[in-house]
Amino acid sequence: MKIADIVRFLEGWAHPSLQESYDNAGLLTGDPAWDCTGVLCCLDVTEAVVQEATDRGCNLIVAHHPLIFKGLKRLTGRNYVERTVIDAIKKDIAIYAIHTNLDNVISGVSGRMAKVLGLTDVQILAPKTGTLLKLFTFVPRAQAAQVRQALFDAGAGVISRYSECSFNTEGTGTFRAGEGTKPFVGEKDQLHQEPEVRVEVVLPQYRQSAVIAALLAAHPYEEVAYDLVSLANVQPGLGAGVTGYLPEPLETTAFLALLKEKFGLQLVRHTPSSGKPVRKVALCGGAGSSLVSSALAAQADAYVTGDMKYHEFFDADGRILIADIGHFESEQFTIDLLAEQLAEKFTTFAVLKTGIITNPVRYYL
Repeated sequence: MKIADIVRFLEGWAHPSLQESYDNAGLLTGDPAWDCTGVLCCLDVTEAVVQEATDRGCNLIVAHHPLIFKGLKRLTGRNYVERTVIDAIKKDIAIYAIHTNLDNVISGVSGRMAKVLGLTDVQILAPKTGTLLKLFTFVPRAQAAQVRQALFDAGAGVISRYSECSFNTEGTGTFRAGEGTKPFVGEKDQLHQEPEVRVEVVLPQYRQSAVIAALLAAHPYEEVAYDLVSLANVQPGLGAGVTGYLPEPLETTAFLALLKEKFGLQLVRHTPSSGKPVRKVALCGGAGSSLVSSALAAQADAYVTGDMKYHEFFDADGRILIADIGHFESEQFTIDLLAEQLAEKFTTFAVLKTGIITNPVRYYL
């Protein structure tokens, strides 16, 4: 088992192209060609976590938060980031971060929060746009099926839970083959008319290179005509935060008690009650203050996230209950999520969860 095999799986689940522009997800240290001796899943990478990986025989750490977030100009050990990077390199420990790209898939961080709370009818709170392309190409009628299949095999034609989706229109293509060409049909220097099929498929932007390569390999023409168009359509299941419904409406105090129980909280910072029961809940793991307006637009009764600032609580405006449960607390179950996904895929491989609590925040009660 190579580290590259595990990276390939993780990027098929939450591709790095889905990360926000400020993020630094991906393989941060190590060589993807290394044999992997074991995986340790965590939220944050610290010196203690690197030592734990070494002690437990794991040379790959899969973390939610990138250890290297801003550019490193030197490695002198002056802070915990530099010391941890140095330690990982010395011990041949690879570090892979799966951060806002995992926040932007429905089966990711916020989706796990919804599962912990037992929410139903879970949907994306703030859908991500600009992730889809449409490919148009023109194929001789007899070869249309083989080209379509090549496109499907390369990852095109998937719409939500449907695969091998395409639209096909028959027409007539014309061309005149010039000097130095080897036309698949027709004769040089003669205008040729060929019954063709216009094939249309959608594809994720990150699959563009693979899909075009498959098209060129499967298409019989020497020169392949195709168009790529960016779509404003929303790709189902992609975006930040989620919404869902509690099995039964709860009064504010009962809902807050549920949060404390399910997330093991010592306290919850929250706005005054909106005066209405909580049934529809919006969630965002980590720092989610930017999605308050989305939660209001979704007509959620409560919005649960972390890292809310004082003045941001005013945005509730008596219309919604905002509950700040803490950054670490909202993302803590991501460790379980990572371990479960990897263990399910690599059934005979050592996938471990860190035993170290990396939360840097303490509460004096």
